[in-house]
Amino acid sequence: MVTLGRVRNSSKIRNPVNTSAGKHTNSVLIVDDHAEMRQLVEAYLTSEGYKCHTAPSVEEAWAVIRSHDIHCILLDVQLTGLTGIEMIRPLQEEHSDIAIIMMTAVDDPATALEAVRAGAYGYITKPFTKISLIVTMLNAFHRRRLELENKLYQMELQTKIQDQTQDIQQSREEIALRLIAAQSMRHDETGEHVRRLGLYAEAMGKAHGCTPNEIQTLRMAAPMHDVGKIGIADAILLKPGPLTEDEYEQMKQHTVFGAKILSGSDLPLLEVAQDIALHHHERWDGNGYPDGLAGADIGKEARIVAILDVYDALSSERVYRKAMPEESTLKLIREGKGSHFEPQVHDLFFETLPELREILAANPEPPIASHEMPVGE
Repeated sequence: MVTLGRVRNSSKIRNPVNTSAGKHTNSVLIVDDHAEMRQLVEAYLTSEGYKCHTAPSVEEAWAVIRSHDIHCILLDVQLTGLTGIEMIRPLQEEHSDIAIIMMTAVDDPATALEAVRAGAYGYITKPFTKISLIVTMLNAFHRRRLELENKLYQMELQTKIQDQTQDIQQSREEIALRLIAAQSMRHDETGEHVRRLGLYAEAMGKAHGCTPNEIQTLRMAAPMHDVGKIGIADAILLKPGPLTEDEYEQMKQHTVFGAKILSGSDLPLLEVAQDIALHHHERWDGNGYPDGLAGADIGKEARIVAILDVYDALSSERVYRKAMPEESTLKLIREGKGSHFEPQVHDLFFETLPELREILAANPEPPIASHEMPVGE
């Protein structure tokens, strides 16, 4: 017997049946339209300690199965209406843990083969002796026990794999969070900003029809979009006043620096984060930076983060300015459809806007004292 830790979806698997003779708790359903046969088989089995139920038809058999914990069914091949063999497949679909043994008055190899192929665990020809019946049942029970234990083992193995995958995922997320924390310490963007961006990206990924794995990757990669600001000089990064044109050109290099920091990994998370860091300032019309990419040449994730970064930056208070009123922010975003932003992503943004507002409200910025506006970011 396999001892399990956490087993998921185990409710459909009954306890493996007892294969030993004598007193046990195995429950058997005898399905035969002849009362004498039902009585004879029941007498054989109860004398060996089996708990028996009987049914003369398919309909009554189903009623017993659905109201009792049945381990084995002795099923007559020839029943009124639906045949016993025709009943095997629905039984396998609804109660795959029940061992099925076919009974027949005709010693027909073709019928026996059909029954086994359909899922029967045994086949016995009438009239049969008590010992032949018990041996057939014990063999079926033994086979079923092995199958059930194998299922439980596979479920335990799957649980372990899922736990290990979760541990790996948590390690990846911790790496991402540490990079995010590092970037937040060196410039005006707060931890709330990067946290919101991850939550925004998750919501947009769902609206975009991304897979669950893509959504999770997007949620963790999006906050690393500005990690390259670590490489920008303090005199520029922390300057409270307007940036000169030369300073602005240097500031734009944070995209390249971020991509270099995140490069060289074959982890999907860091590959996506690298592309976002490099291209979240590209524009749909090709007038962005650093590479001047246009249209679908810009990665899907970078297109999503581009509009979210603008929304959050304008909606949030900074040292050099106050938060822009939402009406003004949304007006600018609407004007950017097809030029700054991909039209489909733009439309999905507005579809997701109610959820984005909730995220913004739940993760507010800390109060900031002064507001001096620079010209470029």
